Amino acid sequence: MAELLLGNVEETVSDEEISEFLIRYGFPQCSEIRRIAGAGSRPAALVIFNDVTADGLRKLQTRVHNMYWKNRTITALLLPARDES
Repeated sequence: MAELLLGNVEETVSDEEISEFLIRYGFPQCSEIRRIAGAGSRPAALVIFNDVTADGLRKLQTRVHNMYWKNRTITALLLPARDES
């Protein structure tokens, strides 16, 4: 499992739009998208990929990091693996 944090994503952008955006730039279908409220101006979306390794996601991350999309410059950060046991 790998997680990508997309920062500065407008709250009105739907999960489907996020998924379609990532797929357009070569990402596989995500497993889940969780919204993270920002301090008003910079909300984020945590995109979870159950069938992708962190190394695989790292290669794709640069395709969308600092990209201007939906009137905002978004950031894409790969989160370190968590032990949920």
